[in-house]
Amino acid sequence: MTDDLRERLTAVRSEVGKAVIGQEAAVSGLIVALLARGHVLLEGVPGVAKTLLVRSLSASLALETKRVQFTPDLMPGDVSGSTVFDAGTGRFDFRPGPVFTNLLLADEINRTPPKTQSALLEAMEERQVTVDGVSRPLPDPFLVAATQNPVEYEGTYTLPEAQLDRFLMKIVLDVPAREQEVEVLVRHAGGFDPRDLSALRPQLTPEQLRAARASVQEVRASDDVLGYVVDLVRGTRSAPSVQLGVSPRGAAALLAASRAWAWLRGATALTPDHVQDMALPVLRHRIRLRPEAELEGVSVDAVLRSIIATVQVPL
Repeated sequence: MTDDLRERLTAVRSEVGKAVIGQEAAVSGLIVALLARGHVLLEGVPGVAKTLLVRSLSASLALETKRVQFTPDLMPGDVSGSTVFDAGTGRFDFRPGPVFTNLLLADEINRTPPKTQSALLEAMEERQVTVDGVSRPLPDPFLVAATQNPVEYEGTYTLPEAQLDRFLMKIVLDVPAREQEVEVLVRHAGGFDPRDLSALRPQLTPEQLRAARASVQEVRASDDVLGYVVDLVRGTRSAPSVQLGVSPRGAAALLAASRAWAWLRGATALTPDHVQDMALPVLRHRIRLRPEAELEGVSVDAVLRSIIATVQVPL
């Protein structure tokens, strides 16, 4: 049963590859987030298929997807829903917002003010929405895939650390290699329409996804590997270039993502290699560099690679 679920998730990656080229690491990251019940921040310049990636994943998983284009005038009720008076019945009825879905694409999340950004906090952490004092559970599975542009800052609002910490991982989508970019044009020349994903077939049902999540919990983690996770996180707090290191919540997130990755790779026990594979996407958005380090051009990824290279690996 477990092998069948793993094969189906591998098939999901292949199915997404029919629409998205050159972003295999991002696809794997989104699948890990689904298995670990986390959320994903996708960062990349316009045109690297961030939106197409999320839509393709949804089509390959038979999940309901809704998209919210975040703008400066977006209100919290536009995301979570609101109570509306029904003149026909003479009572107030709740009309669910787009957050009531399996996969929410929050496009350009940093373009809306903090008040609306915070409307996602309860949904992401508690998996419920409270409107007028009434809490309503969100569907299961539920994943927020938020996108942001790293190079355009005019009219944007930086996500606060409290909200960044709610994302399991931050995936950076780079411009594809030349051969991959040529393949993109070949597909477009052949009639591929990125708005039409009807050719993609679901490879996994929500019930099977829940079963896969349960299987992930069977991956063993020894005390030595747990200590290694903690040592990596503590290393971020003492690094000279770091002003704010990773919190204990970040350590728990690294463990959850690493176990999901180990399960996807067919392992029954967590190893330091699995932890190292997940360290950058899980920790990079939880670190704030010192201003002088940023002026010198130091990157968060470079700091993390240095920490990984210096922390002793358990035998």
